[in-house]
Amino acid sequence: MPPPVPDITADLDLQELYRALYLPRAIEHKMLRLIRQGRLSKWFSGYGQEAIAVGCARALDDADYILPTHRNLGVWTTRGVPLRPLLCQLMGKEGGYTKGRDRTFHFGLPEHRIIGMISHMAAMLPVACGLGQAAQLKDSDFVALTFCGDGASREGDFHEALNLASVWKLPVLFVVENNGYGLSTPTSEAIPVEHIATAGASYGMPGKVVDGNDLIAVIDTVHRAAERARRGEGPTLLEMKTFRVRGHEEASGTKYVPDELIEEWAAKDPVERFTKALVETEAMTHAEIEDLQQSLAAQVEDAAEYALAQPDVESTPEAERADLFAPAFDAHVEPSGARTEQRFIDAISQGLRQAMEADRRVIVFGQDVAEYGGVFKVTDGFVDQFGAERVRNTPIIESGAVGAAMGLALEGFKPVLEIQYADFISCAINQIVNNLATTHYRWGQPLNVTIRAPFGGNIGAGPFHSQCVEAWFTHVPGLKVVVPATPEDAKGLLLTAIEDPNPVLFFEHKYLYRSLRGEVPEAPYHLPFGQARRAREGTDATIVTYGLGVHWALEEAAHQEETRGAAIEVIDLRTLAPWDHETVMASLAKTNRVLILYEATYTGGFGAEVAAQIAEVGFTELDAPPMRVAAEDLPVPFAKPLERDIFSARSKLRPALERLLAF
Repeated sequence: MPPPVPDITADLDLQELYRALYLPRAIEHKMLRLIRQGRLSKWFSGYGQEAIAVGCARALDDADYILPTHRNLGVWTTRGVPLRPLLCQLMGKEGGYTKGRDRTFHFGLPEHRIIGMISHMAAMLPVACGLGQAAQLKDSDFVALTFCGDGASREGDFHEALNLASVWKLPVLFVVENNGYGLSTPTSEAIPVEHIATAGASYGMPGKVVDGNDLIAVIDTVHRAAERARRGEGPTLLEMKTFRVRGHEEASGTKYVPDELIEEWAAKDPVERFTKALVETEAMTHAEIEDLQQSLAAQVEDAAEYALAQPDVESTPEAERADLFAPAFDAHVEPSGARTEQRFIDAISQGLRQAMEADRRVIVFGQDVAEYGGVFKVTDGFVDQFGAERVRNTPIIESGAVGAAMGLALEGFKPVLEIQYADFISCAINQIVNNLATTHYRWGQPLNVTIRAPFGGNIGAGPFHSQCVEAWFTHVPGLKVVVPATPEDAKGLLLTAIEDPNPVLFFEHKYLYRSLRGEVPEAPYHLPFGQARRAREGTDATIVTYGLGVHWALEEAAHQEETRGAAIEVIDLRTLAPWDHETVMASLAKTNRVLILYEATYTGGFGAEVAAQIAEVGFTELDAPPMRVAAEDLPVPFAKPLERDIFSARSKLRPALERLLAF
């Protein structure tokens, strides 16, 4: 039997607890008045749900993380976040926490151990798993409590997070605020069971139903679940029953809610219930309660009017661009010393191994990366050297794994996540483009996350194991995209990615893994992002390319020199975000003809961006139109003749280059 949990409720300062409960209610009153006065355009009300946020925050230790949503104002106030900047944030004024870049609670305050939401439902639950894993790795006893609504419990991230937390016995509390409606859809029409908490049993964790309008019950239940997590017994699913008596957001109203339902829940109002209990037990008098309410209302009035008086947020393009990324890693170690011939895959493996040897904060995880060594064996032997805590298999949960990587990065780790095939990264798009990519710009938090993604075709693997998806991510501000073409670059760029305090997608070509060899420095070194490599000198035309395309271009350049004496320059971009405009334009100025070669499908490929930049900036240098060579706009076919002779960009390169030279 586990040791009994001390009754936290016996030691509560009830007057202070009432203050904590009423402060978010006082802010609600002010915000609703401002809406009616036309001085505030939007408000997501948590009126009638305050006991959940306040109770959860009060039940936890200061070191515990909380990941709230937009109806959890009481988390922020109970954690002591100053009212003036908080209300500037809520009103979108100068002095808020996101510099006007995001709304309401879409930000984090690590100093208060609060990590705010994004708009995509359940997205922060896997992040809480990463924080829980960090607690385990640090041998610390902090827990992570994360909120979602009843509607969000249908999202994939909800189930991926519960599964991961249970398998790894993570110290995470999942709190579902079941407030009766997902916007206008009743919970009963979206969920086929009465209690969401029953899902806990499916994932091997306790599931408890709690009266979310009973402040003391919330505190007691959360405290007990947190202590269970601290003992290493794993996560708990808590369903807090409550009701949303206001609209989804204030403008949407509540016409779809039966009047009798609102009346029923209004009678269960958590503030009124706690007020009545305090008076009946003589913990406070009516006069003391009224004095406290007036005092808090005055504080809120002052802070709200202060916020409304602040100027609108202003900035410059330069300032906005400067905040997109955390300052890049620049302590580069130059390549030096002895070199050995290595395969492409061995260079990646050596770089990753050396990063882990140098820094215990580097964590490797993904599907089958531990004992099996990954499907391509990049991490073969790693678990024996570094242990199961630092080299960890995940379930098949791409989205959940990326979210967990974010949580680890928030705690100072340097997670390296392997996506088994880049094709499967589509299952994690939301976490990558909406969570990882936006965080530093929105609230200044660096996220050192490296995502390794084996990609590309030429191996007869068909449409779901051959895709080149790098262009998806070059369109997203806040991500860095790396595509090495040589063993030396693969190692040096990977070591840079692991040190960069920003999310990096590192695309490794599967075909090159064992087919390409090259000289690689044995000692660790770094290669800078945004610097292209001149792979071959030339004067008659330039081929701009990356990845496997570099080798196609070099082969073709050698053929053109041998058969017609043409000197073709080959530029290997190496990184696509950022990409090296200067080197490309300098080559164009020398050759005056350019062909952009990429393995991905033609329409919307990254080569289109390069071609557009050349046409816009280098037009006067051109003696011929920029030419693109890419794959057919088709799924990658399985049969090798179809891929090689019809689909592949390689089959189109020679005639296109000859047309360019003849123009």
